[in-house]
Amino acid sequence: MNKKIKTESVDYLFDAILCLKTKEECYNFFEDLCTVNELLSLSQRFEVASMLREHKTYLEIAEKTGASTATISRVNRSLNYGTDGYEMIFERMSKKHE
Repeated sequence: MNKKIKTESVDYLFDAILCLKTKEECYNFFEDLCTVNELLSLSQRFEVASMLREHKTYLEIAEKTGASTATISRVNRSLNYGTDGYEMIFERMSKKHE
């Protein structure tokens, strides 16, 4: 875990996120918390990660998501050398949809 982000404020935010129970609650909370562009950027990165896991090319990903190659590269680096956060979520999501 990145020690730079492990703060009381981040812990407080994550505690709040863990209180959310429905997709509608997520929409309400994140719409209040984030700008539209911030939320769209987060969802874009998540879609990029999903497409990278499906072995899509940077060109395919850029065309579908509008993400820059820098963003795609950053997400790819997280998938390959990060803390496996994406992998954990994708695994849980696949089990939920079985």
